[in-house]
Amino acid sequence: MIAERLLTQRLRGLRSQQLRLEPYQPGDLPRPQHEGGYLLYAHVPFCHRLCPYCSFNRFPFQQDAAERYFKNLREEMRMVADRGYAFSSMYIGGGTPTVIPEELAATIDLAKELFDIAEVSTETNPNHLTDDVLGVLEGRVDRLSVGVQSLDDELLRQMKRFDSYGSAEEILAGIERAAGRLTTLNVDMIFNLPSLADSVLLRDIETLKATGADQVTYYPLMVSPAVEKPLEKALGKVDYQREERQYRLLSRAFEGDYRPTSAWAFSRKAATMIDEYIVDHDEYVGIGSGSFSYLDEELYANPFSLRAYAEAVESGRLSVDAHMPLGTTDRRRYRLMMDLFGLRLDKAAFKRRTGMSIERTLWSEYLFLKAAGAFSRDDAEALELSETGRYLLVVMMREFFIGVNGIRDLARARLPEDERSLFEEGMPCSGPSRVPTPAVGFD
Repeated sequence: MIAERLLTQRLRGLRSQQLRLEPYQPGDLPRPQHEGGYLLYAHVPFCHRLCPYCSFNRFPFQQDAAERYFKNLREEMRMVADRGYAFSSMYIGGGTPTVIPEELAATIDLAKELFDIAEVSTETNPNHLTDDVLGVLEGRVDRLSVGVQSLDDELLRQMKRFDSYGSAEEILAGIERAAGRLTTLNVDMIFNLPSLADSVLLRDIETLKATGADQVTYYPLMVSPAVEKPLEKALGKVDYQREERQYRLLSRAFEGDYRPTSAWAFSRKAATMIDEYIVDHDEYVGIGSGSFSYLDEELYANPFSLRAYAEAVESGRLSVDAHMPLGTTDRRRYRLMMDLFGLRLDKAAFKRRTGMSIERTLWSEYLFLKAAGAFSRDDAEALELSETGRYLLVVMMREFFIGVNGIRDLARARLPEDERSLFEEGMPCSGPSRVPTPAVGFD
């Protein structure tokens, strides 16, 4: 697809110019500019098994370190409340947030005590879909996202997930155990793996549709330049022609009982929630090591170092210590991408937020997408995406998250040696964070 190649090339050219962090006054998070509308993001960076191709902030699980971390996470949450922020939704990512279910429960309970939290989402791994863990989550968590990636045993072995998280049969048993116990059960999968046959992709989809999962999110394989060679050695070379073909195959395989609810998520028609909070929230505050905040169209970052994070919070200040400068065009591009990622851009709302119409302020992006057939609707009120448009948004998000992973790689490189060496443990995996950071374009 010519449009995909042009878009990928342009985004990669812009990435090095736009995604960068600068030192920022430690602990100086801005005060809220309005009441409500914010989302609270909490990061739990511990995993029982680390993935060396994963750039998310994560460390090997240690009971004492994790307990101390959860305590500091709750203390930072109190600081955010004292700063005047109010939240209606909370998202907990990782890492593996469910490494200590009781600590996670205490953190959620405090959030609901401090704020008027109506929805809580958290991530987990298939081996945590036990009655004990699910019993702790019931009544506290509304949306649960399970990182499955594949239901093919051979692919699970290639990704070194088979021994850690179980066979496809065991994973399916966990999904079926969890189905119906929470408002929304989301399953995260990956397409365009080098050895993923189309037939296996379609078989997995039919299997998932029979489990009772409310939503399935299919991420494309995302490979940053830093890990391209080791990933190719372990799994094979990435083929973007296969990416487009498999995206169209999986989109059509979900037709009927499911509907697209973002560029890469598909939800049952009866589902009332989707597991993509960035569609519903313009701004968020991040707490925890390695998390980001996006406030008043500016990005702020917390330290990746567990030691630096603990020192900040235990000294009585928020952990934020870095900032990403954003230009006006970057902000408008980010708004364009986030709105279209949710499949619909309200033109009046876009103009109200940015001060200009989409056709005028981002005319080259608009004309490129229009010429590529990205819109099924383009009138005075809204833009809505066609199947081609949804795939182009997948391309945009793929390149965007690769750039974000580059930021994480830089942050990891600056860790003290004893913490940096911990990242070298583990086995391969690939997938995006659910916390996006702005600045992307293709003029």
